[in-house]
Amino acid sequence: MELRQLAYFVAVAEERNFTRAAARMHISQSGVSAQIRRLETEVGAELFDRRARSVTLTPAGEAALGHARAALAAAGAVGRSVGELTGLIRGRLTVGMVAGCTVTPFFDGLAAFHRAHPGVELRLLEDNSDRLIEAVREGGVDLALVGTAAPAVEGLDTWTVVSERLVVAVPHDHALARCRRVTLREAAAHPLVCMPPGTGLRTVLDSACAEQGIEARIGFQASAADAVADLARRGLGVAVLSESMAAGYQDGLTARLIDDVRTPAQLALVWRRTGNPAVRALSAHCRGAFTEVADRVAVDAAATPGRP
Repeated sequence: MELRQLAYFVAVAEERNFTRAAARMHISQSGVSAQIRRLETEVGAELFDRRARSVTLTPAGEAALGHARAALAAAGAVGRSVGELTGLIRGRLTVGMVAGCTVTPFFDGLAAFHRAHPGVELRLLEDNSDRLIEAVREGGVDLALVGTAAPAVEGLDTWTVVSERLVVAVPHDHALARCRRVTLREAAAHPLVCMPPGTGLRTVLDSACAEQGIEARIGFQASAADAVADLARRGLGVAVLSESMAAGYQDGLTARLIDDVRTPAQLALVWRRTGNPAVRALSAHCRGAFTEVADRVAVDAAATPGRP
């Protein structure tokens, strides 16, 4: 019994006519008839009643039709699965990353994907978050690590890596370092050093200023947290960073939460909801890398005496 015989059988059953079934299957009528006869010989029963002008199924044909359709569907699923695997063996993916962002677990995820699928070429593109998000929507970028002010990006699959509030970071002898609480208006009384427009941090900052009617003075802006912190350390302005960013510069800077800015800045992975198996695999590897780091940090914290 061959798949083509089952396909011809289903075509005749649906068309109720050998001629139309032959045209549908792009084969001669005699070819369809011959294959149906061979199928009937194999199953040991006639599948069609050919006596009327319209071909009808016999009871044996009725019993066989559902199984024939299921067999063809299963064969199609096998082909699709192999096609998906082939898509993972060869191809190219463009990966986006917000400029100035060095996130080791993200690189770990890319490396894990490369080891699992060495035939897929990875291309890395740096840009600001707004442009990367738009590029993912348009299909120019397959997956991106971006900063955003919202927990979900409309029209895209979104997986939050970290969600943190904004802080100001100032030299230890700065007036704001002596405050227990810092408001946005108090911070904006000084020149600010922050990320450029199009980044998640800047979007949160600008939105908060607009809500409170504050016109902030942006003294300097830089894409890399290191540059923002270094400018603030030299007294050129008050740095606006996320909590974890500021924690890396505590030797030279004092960080204080901006008390009245509750909206967090998010770092997230975004990708289109497509059937591309390579994109699905890449997102899984990246999420796995971030989760592994988070789990390791949690275990270390639990194992350290005196830590909550």
